Amino acid sequence: QVHLVESGGGLVQPGGSLRLSCTASQDIHGEDVMAWYRQAPGKERELVASVSRGGRTTYADFVRGRFTVTKGNRKRTLWLQMNNLTPDDTAVYTCRFRGVFGDYDYWGQGTQVTVSS
Repeated sequence: QVHLVESGGGLVQPGGSLRLSCTASQDIHGEDVMAWYRQAPGKERELVASVSRGGRTTYADFVRGRFTVTKGNRKRTLWLQMNNLTPDDTAVYTCRFRGVFGDYDYWGQGTQVTVSS
């Protein structure tokens, strides 16, 4: 069983930055999409950003231009650089590694990001 562990969350002031990391417990083989989701209190979970095996990235409109998703050369690490954070970005951020053929779907436990002055 593969485990995903996120880190890098915390409390930051509006306008600040954080860098989230997601590391898998072992190498993952196969085609996949690696993504970050977030869920704010009282709201549905939403996709923040994703990156395909080929490196194609997609972003939600509410983070485009502020967040950057990258992955390591080995399919074990995913990052999310978050800049110019606002209180609306406060949420639990969770990473997901999913096989495009439905052969696996791993989720992390999440890391709390709080943007407040």
